[in-house]
Amino acid sequence: MMRNIYIILVLLLSAGVVYAQKNQQFRLNSPDNKIQVTVDAAGQLQWSVQHGQQQVIAPSSIAMRLEGGQTLGENVKVASSKPESVNTTIKALNYKKDVIEDRYNQLTLNFRGDYGVIFRAYNDGVAYRFFTKKRKPITVASEVAEFNFPQDHMIYIPYANDPHVGDMYQISFENIYNHIRLSEINKDTLAFAPVLVELPNGIKAAITEADLESYPGMFLKAGGKDFSLTGDFAPYPVEEKQGGHNNLQSYVMKRAPYIAKTEGSRSFPWRVLIVSEEDKDLLNNDMIYKLASPSRIKDASWVEPGKVAWDWWNDWNISGVDFRAGINTDTYKYYIDFAAANNIENVLLDEGWATSEDIMKIVPEINLQEIIDYAKQKNVGIWLWGGWLPLSKKTDEALSTYSKMGVKGFKVDFMDRDDQKMVDFYYNLAQKAAEYKLMIDYHGAYKPTGLQRTYPNVVNFEGVHGLEQAKWSNPDFPLYDSTIPFIRMLAGPMDYTPGAMNNANKHNFRAIHSTPMSQGTRAHQLALYVMYEAPFNMLADNPTSYQREQESTRFIASVPTTFDETVALEGKVSEYAAIARRKGDTWYVGAITNWDGHDVDIAFSFLPEGAYEAEIFKDGINADREGSDYVREVVKVSSKDQLKAEMAPGGGWAARIYPVK
Repeated sequence: MMRNIYIILVLLLSAGVVYAQKNQQFRLNSPDNKIQVTVDAAGQLQWSVQHGQQQVIAPSSIAMRLEGGQTLGENVKVASSKPESVNTTIKALNYKKDVIEDRYNQLTLNFRGDYGVIFRAYNDGVAYRFFTKKRKPITVASEVAEFNFPQDHMIYIPYANDPHVGDMYQISFENIYNHIRLSEINKDTLAFAPVLVELPNGIKAAITEADLESYPGMFLKAGGKDFSLTGDFAPYPVEEKQGGHNNLQSYVMKRAPYIAKTEGSRSFPWRVLIVSEEDKDLLNNDMIYKLASPSRIKDASWVEPGKVAWDWWNDWNISGVDFRAGINTDTYKYYIDFAAANNIENVLLDEGWATSEDIMKIVPEINLQEIIDYAKQKNVGIWLWGGWLPLSKKTDEALSTYSKMGVKGFKVDFMDRDDQKMVDFYYNLAQKAAEYKLMIDYHGAYKPTGLQRTYPNVVNFEGVHGLEQAKWSNPDFPLYDSTIPFIRMLAGPMDYTPGAMNNANKHNFRAIHSTPMSQGTRAHQLALYVMYEAPFNMLADNPTSYQREQESTRFIASVPTTFDETVALEGKVSEYAAIARRKGDTWYVGAITNWDGHDVDIAFSFLPEGAYEAEIFKDGINADREGSDYVREVVKVSSKDQLKAEMAPGGGWAARIYPVK
């Protein structure tokens, strides 16, 4: 008998789980034993997290209230528990690396009442999710997701901005970060994930979610306790009104007293806490991809991400031509010629090619079939922009018609919501588009939660305060640019739309809608193509500008949009970041900084043995005065070498490193 007890205890310890019968408390360790999760299942279900000697999450409640009276997570009675350890790999598709280590310890708790919860502990964070095993559909009235912190830590938090028609949940999911204390969070305002909390000893903790399906996304707000955040979820929309930009949106006028109606037997979204010991570790995190549902497309070989020449940001401002530039066939042929000449894979027709309210009515200035055929002759793909509401009204007709014409994909815009109905739209469109072999770029979108793994034809998301903001506002872009790689990029790829060729310092910048510019230097813009994850990555400026700047254009065109390997080099949140990525035998390095400027020592230890050349773009000596000042140089490097990247205020450093044949 004693021998059997010993064997059971060894098995539990090896899985990183200790179960204490007396007080219904469970402990789950990460594989490296640095992170410990404590689950208290005596009465109210609670969790807490420790990293070494540092408490990350103080005891915090977990619950889900169903219509009909049952509250999952209250008065819990454990029916069974199952610890396990997993150590495997994931073959990633169109990602920042081709293979992901998937190693974690897991604890599954089954409770009386036909439900349970799963906890996972990775070396870089923790996640949990509810699951239910009920025969009939259920209605979720509300959810409790607490994140209580032990002290008044600093937090990077983006408030939900510009709510429409009095509905606080209808937002663009784009805003800069407030760097404040937890106690200073506006009590009357929602925030959207991810957020990042600074703990003592350099520890960072980011909160977000993964595998969001048929359920509303998680907002965050100040909790009821000191130094606390709690989840908030958009109730289901029951009354909507068409309106907004060019009548393309659907405004929620009334919401139900519940957040989701759903199947009774299912798993719910993961609540995710990413923990890092060093800031740079946040630049290369795979938690969301690992937690997402695997691909539902049997053969995704037709999905071909790449770069795209884009018309809208530059306001169709080409010059030196003998036709009137604008939304017309001649202009798009010019964009196609530019793309073909510079190895840019795609051209996007943004808003205006069809009428605003009917995606099947092409404007008379556009001969779409002629444009598609012309592009095909030059090996360039054509993408179309569409408002989500017109597309949702004629989904099958639009996807069928335009795929037959030869369109490669759709940029879908102005969703501006993440309630259950809108989340369902994302999944339904991704599935239908896959049937027609069409790719999707979600603009006007909530942050990614792993949909790009489940449906690999979804190749990008906005949910970022990107370069388009330079057309009408003057936020601190270099500060923001140097912050989002550590926070927003944790969630997944970002449709930031870099590539400005008119580059201004802090004093010279002006927001000009028709002839926009960027804040910071040219090298900063080039480095963004390496720094930011974006399988579908746009060239924001116009072809005429790129043709005048062929050195910069050639470098942009040379940078892949997906990679085989990623190495985080250096970084400090909101100050600077440096990263290296590999495609085949060629490496790409990008470094950026805020307005303070920064020098980073780039060690080439990530290179294999051998001789290499590095084509480097760095800030010119006068880049602080004239942002377009840069220097291109080619130098010999090896794995034993180190170079200093001297970045001007708002500056950057970019390199392409290839073997010497």
